[in-house]
Amino acid sequence: MTYSLIAHDPDTDEIGIAVASRFFACGAAVPYVGPRTAVATQAFANPVWGTEGRKRLEAGEKAQDVIADFTERDEGRDIRQCHMMDAAGHFAVHTGNGCVDWAGHKLGTHHSVAGNMLAGPDVVDATFDAYLSAADMPMAERLLHAMQAGERAGGDKRGRQAAGLVIHRGQEHAFLDLRVDDHADPLAELARLLDVAGERYLHLAPVMPTAANFSGLTDRAPIDAAIRDAEQKRIAEGRPSQSFATDTSID
Repeated sequence: MTYSLIAHDPDTDEIGIAVASRFFACGAAVPYVGPRTAVATQAFANPVWGTEGRKRLEAGEKAQDVIADFTERDEGRDIRQCHMMDAAGHFAVHTGNGCVDWAGHKLGTHHSVAGNMLAGPDVVDATFDAYLSAADMPMAERLLHAMQAGERAGGDKRGRQAAGLVIHRGQEHAFLDLRVDDHADPLAELARLLDVAGERYLHLAPVMPTAANFSGLTDRAPIDAAIRDAEQKRIAEGRPSQSFATDTSID
């Protein structure tokens, strides 16, 4: 009922998951991301594969070992699908024999794609290849670009309903976490939300506090200046604001 993409950018060390499905709030049910790891649990999803998996991967266990343990313990293994990335950047995947056709996966060096109840294998292939071909894009745009390619290849064979995108930058908390829970065109709505994030939020997020810098940036001036510059650029390009908000303050 879902296809998802896990990706790691070795240059920026960003880790991201994007997901789309004809299933309500898939962005809440599928992705589990940590500072160094990621898990996407789907099909007849088992959330414990996400919560326990992320914890064990962050502790240093290999993705292949965690997957092997889960498939041995879980009596629902045949209807589960899960792919994950461990702290060393290695991927592992399980697609149960009972997942609804078409179901399958593809693993790369720095990204993986898995899906079930899809229009066909082209969905996984298109998503996988589109991510590779968009190396010049920022992570969020690259994930979305790949997911849109998968949708053009047929996506979830039942239709569309929800999507999600989450990125971590080495912290327990997300750098960016966007969800569309119920929409006629969820990836298009996700693209709109990402565009809105670029108006203000993405100028604030990089200077928010971190574990190593508890206070973060406390001077509003450079953030406000970046927001003004972005707004002026949008005006010059003839791109109206996508936000429904009228207050331009950062908080």
